[in-house]
Order: sequence, then C-alpha cells, then structure tokens
Amino acid sequence: MSSSKKIRVLVAKPGLDGHDRGVKIVARALRDAGMEVIYTGLRQTPEMVVRAALDEGVHCIGLSILSGAHNALFPKIMELLKAEGVSDILVVGGGIIPEDDIPDLKKAGISEIFGPGTPLDVIVEYIKTNVKL
Repeated sequence: MSSSKKIRVLVAKPGLDGHDRGVKIVARALRDAGMEVIYTGLRQTPEMVVRAALDEGVHCIGLSILSGAHNALFPKIMELLKAEGVSDILVVGGGIIPEDDIPDLKKAGISEIFGPGTPLDVIVEYIKTNVKL
C-alpha cells in the first residue's frame, strides 16, 4: 500500500439483513489498518452499493450477507459494475455463505469469500495485497 494514498473500502450490507455487528467489526479492523472505510448501512440494493462505490471512488467493496440471498445479490452487483465499465475495484464478500456456493460467486467476479471466524488480519492482508492503487 502506498504511503501517500489510502485504500478506500466501501462496506455494504445488500439485501434485507438486519444484523450488522460482524460487518462493523470488519470495518473497524480495516480502519485500524489505515484504510478509509465507508459503511453504507443496512438494507442496500445492488444499485445503491454500486452507486456509492462509484461516488466514493473506492478501491474495494466488501459485501456482508447473512440472509442467504448472496447468489442473487453478489452477481447482480458484479453485473452493475461491469455495465458501468468498472473492472478495477476489488470485490470481496463475507457472512454466512455455504462452501458449495463459493465457486459460482468467484466465477461471477467476487475475488474472495471470508466466512465466520476468519481472522481480521487475514481480511486486512488480503485487501492490502490485492487492491489496485
């Protein structure tokens, strides 16, 4: 990570999830690691997530989901980014996502999925290593 430019991460809760404790913990870890974090809050549509990412000029989008709608919402976000001509934003996901669903999410363009119990430093290092500044 360049010392002159901070990594900007948009952290979003797409769908109807009402639980955000985990995403707030991750957001704080990213902030404590020197990243600039924008948290969009609960119940975001894919369109809202993509618009916020573009408006904020982020390098990474972190999606958190517990509702089981990841197979619909995560690919939709990737489709919207592609429609906007965006290919340089790293997109990662986390939450309650069955192992069997991860290969299809990665095929859709999600770079990595972090499940419950993933050490925070693993998430931080993944973003630092894979974001394009």
